[in-house]
Amino acid sequence: MRLSLIGLLVVGLTACSGEPPTTTSNTPQAQQSSVSTIRQYNVLFGGTDVGDMTITQKGPVIDINYGFSNNGRGASSEETLLLSEAGIPISWSIKGKTTFGNAVNETYELKDGVASWTAAAGAGEESIADDAIYIAQNPSPYALYLYTKTVLEAGGEPYPALPAGLVTVSEKRKLTLGSGESAVNTTLYALGGINLNPSYVILDDKQEFVAVVSPRFAVLREGLEGEDKRLRELAATLNTERYEDIAKDVTHQYEQTVRVNNVRIFDPKALALTALSSVVIKGNVITAIEPVQSQPATDEVFIDGEGGTLVAGLYDMHGHVGDDRAILNVMAGVTGMRDMGNEDDVLSALIDKIDKGILIGPKITKSGFIEGVSDYSAATGELAPTKEDALALIRDYAEKGYWQIKIYNSMNGEWVPDMTKEAHRLGLRVAGHVPAFYRADQMIEGGYDELTHINQIMLGWVLKPEEDTRTLFRITGMKRFVDLDLSSDAVKHTLDLMVENNIAHDPTMVIHEYAMTGRNGITNKAVANYVEHMPVSEQRSAKSAMLNVADEAEDQAYLTAYQKILDTLSLMHKRGILLVPGTDMGGAFYLHRELVLFEKIGMSAAEALKRGSYDMAQYLGHTERGAVEVGKEADFFLVHGDPTADLSVLKSMAMVVTQGKYYFPSEVYPEFGIKPFTEVPRVVVPD
Repeated sequence: MRLSLIGLLVVGLTACSGEPPTTTSNTPQAQQSSVSTIRQYNVLFGGTDVGDMTITQKGPVIDINYGFSNNGRGASSEETLLLSEAGIPISWSIKGKTTFGNAVNETYELKDGVASWTAAAGAGEESIADDAIYIAQNPSPYALYLYTKTVLEAGGEPYPALPAGLVTVSEKRKLTLGSGESAVNTTLYALGGINLNPSYVILDDKQEFVAVVSPRFAVLREGLEGEDKRLRELAATLNTERYEDIAKDVTHQYEQTVRVNNVRIFDPKALALTALSSVVIKGNVITAIEPVQSQPATDEVFIDGEGGTLVAGLYDMHGHVGDDRAILNVMAGVTGMRDMGNEDDVLSALIDKIDKGILIGPKITKSGFIEGVSDYSAATGELAPTKEDALALIRDYAEKGYWQIKIYNSMNGEWVPDMTKEAHRLGLRVAGHVPAFYRADQMIEGGYDELTHINQIMLGWVLKPEEDTRTLFRITGMKRFVDLDLSSDAVKHTLDLMVENNIAHDPTMVIHEYAMTGRNGITNKAVANYVEHMPVSEQRSAKSAMLNVADEAEDQAYLTAYQKILDTLSLMHKRGILLVPGTDMGGAFYLHRELVLFEKIGMSAAEALKRGSYDMAQYLGHTERGAVEVGKEADFFLVHGDPTADLSVLKSMAMVVTQGKYYFPSEVYPEFGIKPFTEVPRVVVPD
């Protein structure tokens, strides 16, 4: 879900007729013209056409109509821009809705040297001496082209932005797209300074818009659809080059024995910290735990832990991993991730590069995504038009070494018993959503081992049989939880089935908190602990609601429904149902928040820490990990403070050790525009 929100800026546009007009939007000729030009674009996700955009320009005025729908949800907007003679917006109006339905009513105006704006994150005003460009919060993808062109026409140097920061543009590739008479000479640029990672924008030799691309999204001029796969692969290559360069700069490996000195160790079995000690590592194995040393030895690498705490690596049990998320998770101490749906070739290539040390990333456990065919099918993983196709996909995933399959919303629930039987025969577990028009009870009886997302269970207690959860209704329908009686027979029956059948549950509490409690203009609780260290765009996003909240009654309904979710999970915890921590928001800092929410359903901080590390290593069969013990892999992080007393200290990672490599997050975060949380520890390397 979080990916979809961020992806709004990189999902956009495909044109309706071959060559674009020769008149550009920000030349004097264009501004004097009374002739309207129309450009149309398609939105592609994983090669699937999911939306469109129409751009109508008459002189300095640009009107944009934009919309897409994927996986039963989508964004739409209508924009009007007025450009200055320099081609910079001096008036900008955006109205519409975000991916999950939050209303957008954003405005910007530059008048008499004063810039003012109103957006979901709040209002602002600033006097500007130069032609700073406003970075809209919820624009169409056309904005990426506008920012890129502005920087290029100003000479290519970093360009001042509002509300803050600098926009950067760097040339990455010269490309010829298409063939024959329709071939277009283009340049691909990396647009930076806005989000954690650059966006890739393609312009032709007349500086007209051609495409916006990412590894999963492509926005292409009409007639260039055949370039989709090539361009998405190029975006993935560019990302890889970026992350490979970062990995080369920040990865530390030592031939000598390493001693991490003066640290306490979290013991997951005792749920307590040990006395101060030192941990000795050779290669990637912990070989000894000894008393604190007073000074470095001459034959070993000495890392001063300064009285901090070592904790075994954490797991995000609901991820959709890309190379960007891979590195940021490791820096947050999340050294294990269960991927819950991805393209096999993309995921396999990522795992291979992590294993070879080319990229930084966690140990990834693969889930094979299987979706049915409908108008609401998710453009991720594999679609199964028939039961035979579904069974064939299960066999294919088994051959490729997947740990489990994941069943999605449009699957025919009647096929589930045969699918789970085949998966279990091949040694695969089965997890997933509850398919539309079915209930969690039926999936348990059909052979599920694990249920995904708490709303998928609870909706079955409040919806009518004919109500469709393939749409955004699976989110908005949660308001009905307000009147749910948790002592009812329906609730008791489901929990009884879960206990009797040893069903685990991946509730993804943090995404429910983010969606149901987030309000425009107020920093979301899910990120309040760390967001001030993030780039400005991330801070603004944290003050934007995910869902549309129409009035006070709806506001209270969502808040009450969210509390009902916590109450339900508390019941599950008391019944002994295994709850696994996953985010569906990219992990990293969100996983830290997920563990905090485990405290709200009845766990202590130490129990939540154990659940996120040791318990998940055991659950996935990673017996060589999960604790800082002699003989185990050196897979842990160093954090200042005591996380068994306060989980909020997890953000202050000083060091992460995994796969025989040592990382200091404070060396990495500036690459993403993140202000470090702590200093790099003292490291003494013998001559």
